[in-house]
Amino acid sequence: MPANLSARAMQTLAAAAAALLVAGSAEAGPPFLTDDPEPTEAGHWEIYGPLVQAEGQGPEWSGSAGVELNYGAARNVQLTLDLPVAFARAGGTTSVGAGDVAASVKLRVVNRTASHFQLAVFPGLTLPTARSGLGAGRVTALLPVWGQQDIGAWSVFGGGGYAINPGPGNRDFWTGGLAVSRSLGDRLLLGVEARRQGGDTVGDSATTSLGLGAIVTLGGPFRLLASGGPTFADRGGPAAWHSYLALGWDY
Repeated sequence: MPANLSARAMQTLAAAAAALLVAGSAEAGPPFLTDDPEPTEAGHWEIYGPLVQAEGQGPEWSGSAGVELNYGAARNVQLTLDLPVAFARAGGTTSVGAGDVAASVKLRVVNRTASHFQLAVFPGLTLPTARSGLGAGRVTALLPVWGQQDIGAWSVFGGGGYAINPGPGNRDFWTGGLAVSRSLGDRLLLGVEARRQGGDTVGDSATTSLGLGAIVTLGGPFRLLASGGPTFADRGGPAAWHSYLALGWDY
């Protein structure tokens, strides 16, 4: 755990987790940084859009706005496509343009209904489709494993994997997270999470991100999803932030 992760931040996360435990089986995945192993139902779509996600520190920030498409191609198989417009603010200049398209396949390899445990692999590629300076400029990949255990009325989910990040000054890294979520009635779900990510460039330090997330059912197939929280670097310095907001709908 980073040395600069304050006692107040940990107390806030612990209090939020305690509130969830005294608050049905929870869903996972968006809006959390931590993903889940449950695929979209075969023959159905899950769409998140408009979707805006961003991160930053001080006057500099970056992120994307767009749509995420999830399709249940078969039992235990989900196809995912991210179509973003990227934006960034650095040195007093704001840039906006096409972002890197990402494609991935979620394969659920374990689904034990009796014990309420699931496990999936979710390999994905990011393609260099972004405007110059707004993307990786190369094909990158993430090779994660995600698990979920439902215990009574709440769920614990998490996992992680290895990120392949080529290019001058870049380096591969490990990333992973753990989250707990709980439904508060039929219209509201709340969750807390912690994610750890290695440095993605030479000389960069690892980071720890904490977050709170919520899903509000709006009626019919529509949901509002939001999350956010601080990010702390091992090397110290001011905390950064991350955020996510999307409209979700299923059919």
